[in-house]
Amino acid sequence: MSLSQDDLDTIWLTLRLASTVTVLLLIFATPIAWWLAKTSSWLKVPVGALVALPLILPPTVLGFYLLILMGPNGPVGKVTQSLGIGLLPFTFPGLVIASMIYSLPFVVQPIQNAIQSIGERPLEVAATLGAGPVDRFFTVVLPLAKSGFITAAVLGFAHTIGEFGIVLMMGGSIPNETRVVSIQIYDHVEALQYGNAHFLAAIMLGFSFLVLLLLFGLQRKRIGGNNGK
Repeated sequence: MSLSQDDLDTIWLTLRLASTVTVLLLIFATPIAWWLAKTSSWLKVPVGALVALPLILPPTVLGFYLLILMGPNGPVGKVTQSLGIGLLPFTFPGLVIASMIYSLPFVVQPIQNAIQSIGERPLEVAATLGAGPVDRFFTVVLPLAKSGFITAAVLGFAHTIGEFGIVLMMGGSIPNETRVVSIQIYDHVEALQYGNAHFLAAIMLGFSFLVLLLLFGLQRKRIGGNNGK
């Protein structure tokens, strides 16, 4: 059994989607994680709950509402149409947005926890030495919270790779546009091509195992580093 060109195209699209989502999430999730880690506002609880909602919400439910929101009669759909962008559902950009929302808590929470573990003292010391907010972030926060950012990137990437429900709702199964590996496996099963489905599923299984090994290794290294202090 070998991978067909269609399977290879699907794997490439999945990697492209996961990479794009991970980079964008690290950019957008970091300010959210920083605010959640530092704020004492009463909004922290509802905002934190909203960020964590995809953890318990069925992906088909989230995908359904995003489909309505970005559809021709939805507020986002009306805006994108008026701007000449067109509709986002069943397109790669629409899939990126939906995947970002679905994977948001897997990126925000590790970064938030890492920032909280730093405490205020290192930032206060850096401030007394004349470091500005941006300088303190890159010279103090980023090095000390590095493991949290790495964990967030790995989880965001892996979670996007394994998406199914929200991808099916928002993207369907359009070749070279929205058909990712999980959808390809589903299509193989529907066509009774169990050998092809098994081959792709085995790749996903191996990938998932390697991700867990990496995460456990990072966790062990972090605990060992803390014990050594």
